[in-house]
Amino acid sequence: MNLQDKPDNAKTIDPQTRKLLDLAIEAVDELKGESVQVLDVADLTTIADHMVICSGRSARHVKRLGETVIAHAKDAGIQPRVEGLNQAEWVLIDLNGVVVHIMQPVTRAYYQLEKLWDMDAATGETPTAH
Repeated sequence: MNLQDKPDNAKTIDPQTRKLLDLAIEAVDELKGESVQVLDVADLTTIADHMVICSGRSARHVKRLGETVIAHAKDAGIQPRVEGLNQAEWVLIDLNGVVVHIMQPVTRAYYQLEKLWDMDAATGETPTAH
């Protein structure tokens, strides 16, 4: 997934946030994270500007995806806050402005974060009339 091909009407992403998003996306792509979604939630919450949501095929895959995001962050000089790595059902990694959610498919289907944060917030998606 690449954020460079966003529509003309999309908000401009500041360089630091772009760096964090690229880091997260590259890390989950490295280990073939599935169904990657990037949500722009800056107008909806103060906890993050963007969320990256993806699935892993199993607990082991979810854990390795989380470890890879953490390793990439540390290599970039970022000390992420992490929840759920040992259980590997839902790993949450806070990169300070970008929050990464890595979930097993059943957990992702149950919580439906994309619906919670509204798919209109998805980077690159055009809002539709409701």
